[in-house]
Amino acid sequence: MAGARLVSRAAAAAQRPASAAAPAGASGLSSRARAAWLAGYAVLTFLSFPHPVGDRVVDLGTPLAFLAPAALWLGIRGLAPGAALRTGFLAGLAAHAFVLHWIYVVTVTYGHAWPPIGVVAVLLLAAYVAAFTALVAAGSAWLAARRADAPLALAALWTAADHLRSFAFTGFPWATLGYALHADAPLRALAPWTGVYGLSFAAALGGASLTALAQGRRRAAAAGGAALLALHAAGAGLLAADAPREAARVPVAVLQGNIDQGQKWSPAFAEETMRIYEDLTRRAAARGARVVAWPETAVPGSPDVDRRLRERLAALAREVGATLVVGAVGVDGYDPARAGGRRALSYFDSAYAIDPARGFVDRYDKAHLVPFGEYVPLRDLIGRFVKAVATGIAAGDVSPGARPRAVALPGAAPGGGDLPVGIPICYELLFPDLMRRFAADGARVLLAVTNDAWYGRTGAPHQFLVMTALRSAETRRWTARAANTGVSALIDERGAVRSRTRIFERDLLVGEVELAAPDEPPTFYVRHGDVFAAACWAGLGAALWIGARRRGGGAASR
Repeated sequence: MAGARLVSRAAAAAQRPASAAAPAGASGLSSRARAAWLAGYAVLTFLSFPHPVGDRVVDLGTPLAFLAPAALWLGIRGLAPGAALRTGFLAGLAAHAFVLHWIYVVTVTYGHAWPPIGVVAVLLLAAYVAAFTALVAAGSAWLAARRADAPLALAALWTAADHLRSFAFTGFPWATLGYALHADAPLRALAPWTGVYGLSFAAALGGASLTALAQGRRRAAAAGGAALLALHAAGAGLLAADAPREAARVPVAVLQGNIDQGQKWSPAFAEETMRIYEDLTRRAAARGARVVAWPETAVPGSPDVDRRLRERLAALAREVGATLVVGAVGVDGYDPARAGGRRALSYFDSAYAIDPARGFVDRYDKAHLVPFGEYVPLRDLIGRFVKAVATGIAAGDVSPGARPRAVALPGAAPGGGDLPVGIPICYELLFPDLMRRFAADGARVLLAVTNDAWYGRTGAPHQFLVMTALRSAETRRWTARAANTGVSALIDERGAVRSRTRIFERDLLVGEVELAAPDEPPTFYVRHGDVFAAACWAGLGAALWIGARRRGGGAASR
């Protein structure tokens, strides 16, 4: 209801008479019709991403990813850039308040914040994302007023905004438009070249072509549609040319302990947590697993501080004869010889590699932390407030790791050699440019560890799985994903989910995971990064230059 009121208010406030020079079909849109288009954008955006309905997961992204941007563009037609900016912001706020409603669960259910704080948190994060929707709307209106709004230009604009969102103010690329097309295998085949931004471009291109068709601009619609078909054909060609590779395999297990978030850090439940994961580990080893991944912070303690815990984990690895990758709290600066064992301590969200013969061999520390969860921006100003209103969230005590890097698992490769793996931890999976660095550093497979219990029974765990799958497609690396409450999964190098768990069930998966060959050339995306996104920025710049040079096009009246 709040979302509907937002878009209705936006439509009424933005209603202006279009100038005679406005593009064909831009005028004559009533406030009610504008509100309907913008409400449609909000609903279609929400439905474009996976969400649960009862026991099923509904995923309608492939058709709706084209319709959502079209609804936005049709809803702002005839508006001046300033009015489009305001309208786009409110429409984006409504859309992403729906998409990001799980933030309320994180802050209130598990963060123990006062409920109004949860509502504010949803709206603030939705406002951040909506700012980029507003930029798209304003830029589109500016281009339309100068008759430079070709579908390719609008697609470049949308993709550039998605790319900007991946790093602006540390970035939050949740629900980037391209993820809605994750089930389209030919378009997903573009990911090793373009990253997820190629899929964003395709979705926006389809939406812009539909917009042009609805406005009676048949030539522009045909050109945009032809370009989209060409992209799809290119992806289909890449799929057809992608012969099955002769790859070495290693049996990998991912564990899903299903530890309740309310009990996870309870000392009274610590021993039971360890017993659960030890039992799952033994079951995985009995099924032939040589590498066993535990979820993020699965261990209720720190092996860097608790010597008995460290010895217990090393003994478990020896017992089962498998390499363990275990999520736990990393601690630097602990000195047991000092009173209380303390000096200046640093805490990390870490994953430990534990070899059956050598014990603890390496520790990877999460490099990209969660704002307001693992660290608090402007902590001196607002740190006390965050701790006061969200007592269940770690209020800024975690330090970032140095960089994403591969971790060598001794003897885990077929033939007994070292196996370089990437161990992205939770939030890092959202960032394509960060994730490609694991593969660039030599990782032959990705062992992703996460704790998605924070999200509850919302669409977030399923949407997060989609993002993880795109990271596999971009890097051409299998991913074994271990999540505390799910979704745990095994994902192949094309980004297809081979097996998965249900959420909030104790489970484990064991599978033969293919390894990228040590001499396999990296994908274009791994080697060069966001070149396609840069090309979209360049294309947008060209469209703006053309629009600025055109005279007589006029602009919509303010």
